[in-house]
Amino acid sequence: MEQRPGTPTPYTGSEIGRERDLRTLTHILYGLYALHWFTGGISIIVAVIIAYLKRGDAAGTPSEPHLEWLIRTFWMGLVGYIIGAVLVFVVIGFAVLTVVSIWMLYRIVKGWLYLYDNKPLDPRAWF
Repeated sequence: MEQRPGTPTPYTGSEIGRERDLRTLTHILYGLYALHWFTGGISIIVAVIIAYLKRGDAAGTPSEPHLEWLIRTFWMGLVGYIIGAVLVFVVIGFAVLTVVSIWMLYRIVKGWLYLYDNKPLDPRAWF
């Protein structure tokens, strides 16, 4: 089969190796998410970009729902942080930012534990 110029080279390793590599990458992404409070958000931006780039490679693997979970966590958390930042001017924003941070921590821990235990994860769930 001839490959067109500019197309990515398909994964040549075994299927088991591919899943192991994606699982390792997903662990790293969860770690980057967990560090976002200490990096000013830079690590979570890097992680969500990688999650978007690897989403196609993960299709049909156990890592697919985790990448979707991470992407949804980023966007819902971002919306919550923006709402909290706007509401800081009326004081309730600090409570909103605290709740969003706790919710983000919960999703990171839950997803990471599910990945570690090889449990199925519903990426559309809020909790």
